[in-house]
Amino acid sequence: MKKQKLLINGERLSRTLEKFADFGRTENNGVTRLSLSDEDRLVRDYFCACCKELGMTIKVDDMGNIYATLAGLENKPPIVMGSHMDTVKKGGRFDGILGVAAGLEVVRTLVDNNIQPKIPVMIVNFTNEEGARFEPSMMSSGVLSGKFEKSVMLQKADSEGITFESALNAIGYAGDQESRLKEATAFLELHIEQGPILERESLTIGVVECVLGMVCYEIEITGESDHAGTTPMNMRKDAFFTANSLIMEVRQKLGMLDDDLVFTMGRVNVFPNIHTVIPNKVVFSLEARHKDSKVIEKVEEVIKGLTTRGSEGDCDIQAKKLWDRDTVWFDKSICNLLEQSSNSLGLPYKRMVSGAGHDAQFIASYIPTAMVFVPSINGKSHCEEELTTWEDCEKGVNVILETVLAIQSS
Repeated sequence: MKKQKLLINGERLSRTLEKFADFGRTENNGVTRLSLSDEDRLVRDYFCACCKELGMTIKVDDMGNIYATLAGLENKPPIVMGSHMDTVKKGGRFDGILGVAAGLEVVRTLVDNNIQPKIPVMIVNFTNEEGARFEPSMMSSGVLSGKFEKSVMLQKADSEGITFESALNAIGYAGDQESRLKEATAFLELHIEQGPILERESLTIGVVECVLGMVCYEIEITGESDHAGTTPMNMRKDAFFTANSLIMEVRQKLGMLDDDLVFTMGRVNVFPNIHTVIPNKVVFSLEARHKDSKVIEKVEEVIKGLTTRGSEGDCDIQAKKLWDRDTVWFDKSICNLLEQSSNSLGLPYKRMVSGAGHDAQFIASYIPTAMVFVPSINGKSHCEEELTTWEDCEKGVNVILETVLAIQSS
């Protein structure tokens, strides 16, 4: 007779997610819970109370990251699950918090069934993943992984001039450096996809293989300002006309490089921005993302090859590289376990990539790491309309549970 699989309590998971959403719930059923705000303090208190009820020990590190651990029979590095509890302004009920609630539900399921794990099980809440109040995003996981300097991050200030350090102290969640996550058997992060692919392909689970590499440039076009009514068209050095031609050219050339390449020109500034004056300067951003570094190199070749276009007159074009990041590949063996878990639960899945950044990409630099995606309805995220069905949330957490059990028995 086939042994029945251990599954989570889906109704309890949905109640937990709704309770979390109460801390900062907006009128349109979204959530505003900025990092280190009063709402963040309250949700942290609630999370810690839930963990203490399960007999978990709680530690907080010097960046405010919370670690709740269920003891194991063996003294081994823990299996870590989690994500973040902060949101953007008028964000959704699932981004980040689903990964924390997943860890909580996995531990509750183990406790319900009187299972003491062989390997300790830990839930982590990373501070300030969104970067909506204190830039940059993924701040605390970046400090843990050595990507960011703690002293610099502590002095980052919000729009009101309040520093990260003072806000952390104010909510009472400044811990000690010794409590930082230093090693683990594995780190598993469940997250909503924040995109349309899984829903479009009628799939339930995304086994995330990597976080895309990317590059960001700033393009500056300099022309000359003159009167908009008295300067003949053939005598103008219109920076905006030149920018328009360049944008069309770049879109065509980048569109031919690779079907999986995504690129965005999301910020445009025109100077002097007066309707009666010919623009003398335009500055726009251009970012591109792809898993293959060679494709990114081709993007940079296109950018560096930009030149002026004849009919708009001679304008100076400069391209400045703002920043880049390499593709982060997740642990192959854990990805395989996630795939096996999806198969064993009979859930349709695919291997996929993440175009958005996550704490997992920094943690992957020193801990075996992988991610699971569940569908986002209409691809919506970072907005109040963000929605994932309770059924898909439950299925995603079951994949995490199944994988935790697989690692325990390996």
